[in-house]
Formats: sequence, structure tokens, C-alpha cells
Amino acid sequence: MPKPIVRPSAHPLLRPALIGVCGLAALTVSSYVSLPMYPVPVTLQTLVVVLLGAVLGPRAGAATVLAWLGLALAGAPVLAGGTTGLIAFAGPTAGYLFAFPVAAFLAGLLPKGQAPALHAVRFTGFLGLHALILAMGGGWLAMLTTPEIALASGVAPFVAGSLLKSALATMVIVAMPDGKA
Repeated sequence: MPKPIVRPSAHPLLRPALIGVCGLAALTVSSYVSLPMYPVPVTLQTLVVVLLGAVLGPRAGAATVLAWLGLALAGAPVLAGGTTGLIAFAGPTAGYLFAFPVAAFLAGLLPKGQAPALHAVRFTGFLGLHALILAMGGGWLAMLTTPEIALASGVAPFVAGSLLKSALATMVIVAMPDGKA
């Protein structure tokens, strides 16, 4: 009789490390799926940020986003347009970047489960987090330009996309098996 196949047990840090690498990859890919606008491009970053928080939880979601921002600060071309280093954290998109770990953390605090009433709560939460990102990004941009320019070029063009990305994030969570997020 053949010996049964024994699956080696994985190191306890392997799963979180793999999840973190996948999160970093998702954030980087979401940065490069963009429509070039000035001064702030349209990307899928906010969608991935809220999903990371919702799926990984507040600490792991925020930590993944912070690690990704750390890569950008260190010079890795992980942000939209390949922007890296200090220029990314002092330029027109810095306010949005500073908002990302906060949004990921808060997304992790949204209710879990698959009850239909929770879907509406989660959508509203995702929409509120997108509003937070836009407020922080627009506020930073207003300090660099004027409030009128910030509103016209850093907030208003992103409202429809925020609605769409909040709905998409909700649908992704609804489609997850066993309501794990």
C-alpha cells in the first residue's frame, strides 16, 4: 500500500506574508490602471485600499497600505505614473496617500457578515471612506493651490467614481464565500 501524501505544515508567517505581498501587488496594479488627469490621476487605488481593510481587517489592511507607501518612499515605482520618493509625499496627491492607511483601517472596522442589511451599511461605509479620502486629498491640494482649484480638479471629478468603486467593493464582499469580510 502506498504511503499517504503528507502535506508539510506551512510556517506560521508564510500565510500573512503571502497575503501582504498580494496586497502590495494589488495596490501597485491599481496605481497603474489610471486615467492621466492633472494634478490627480483617476486610479483604482481607493477601491483596493477599502477592500484590503475590509478583507484583511483594520491592522493588517492599514499595515499593507503603509508598507506600499514605504516602498514608494524608498524609491519603488508603485504609485500612479511611477512617482516615487519624497516628491510623492509633498506633491498634489500626498493628501490622498496620507488618507489611504486611515481608510484601510476604518474599512476593517465595518461590520462583517452577509446579511442583506449589512450590505447597505457596508456600501455607506465605503462611500464615507471615499469621501474621507477626497476630503483629505482635496484639503492638501487646496493648500498647494486654491480651494476652488482643489474642488474642481481634486474632488468633483472623483465623486461619480467613488460611488461606482463603493458599489463595486460592496459587490466583491457580497460575492465572497462564507461572509469572511
